[in-house]
Amino acid sequence: MEDFSILQASPEVVAPRLLGCELVRVIDGQVMRGRIVETEAYHQTDEASHSYRGKTSRTAVMFGPAGHLYVYFTYGMYHCCNVVCGSAGEGTGVLIRALEPLEGLDVMQQNRHGVAMAQLTNGPGKLCQALHIDRTNNGHDLHKDPIRLIIKPPLAADKIVQATRIGISKAVDTPWRFYEKSNPFVSKIA
Repeated sequence: MEDFSILQASPEVVAPRLLGCELVRVIDGQVMRGRIVETEAYHQTDEASHSYRGKTSRTAVMFGPAGHLYVYFTYGMYHCCNVVCGSAGEGTGVLIRALEPLEGLDVMQQNRHGVAMAQLTNGPGKLCQALHIDRTNNGHDLHKDPIRLIIKPPLAADKIVQATRIGISKAVDTPWRFYEKSNPFVSKIA
């Protein structure tokens, strides 16, 4: 079983640590795999976090044990996924903003209706569509199929860019967005 002890830390520590780790998605025996290249941290004390107003039916997963998937629907059309981190009872998570596709590219492209490779997984909604992640996966234990998190060695600090988060309207100056420098699958370069 994968060692998820790194997920016990606060989200602003976990977010850069997840860079270089992999998400593996299996559907009907078909494997899709991507390397995490962009993340954002969210904490219940953070106005931009879904957990800011406390535990609700929507955010309950964020208050559960680390290593589970929190999936939500936004803008009436996109799913986004977060890796729950921190201590149980604390509403924290790391949004997976972008992946570098590694395996199952043909299935990902089919799920994304044939978009160009550079646009395949360079955003949180895009990667969920490519990997066919939706609300039915909310609360999923990332130790198990059909979606697994594979912990890889940490990236060197000089390969990580820290910036402010994007696509939010509150706490916009909090520098809790992290991405791999020079990776073409990052959604937006700071």
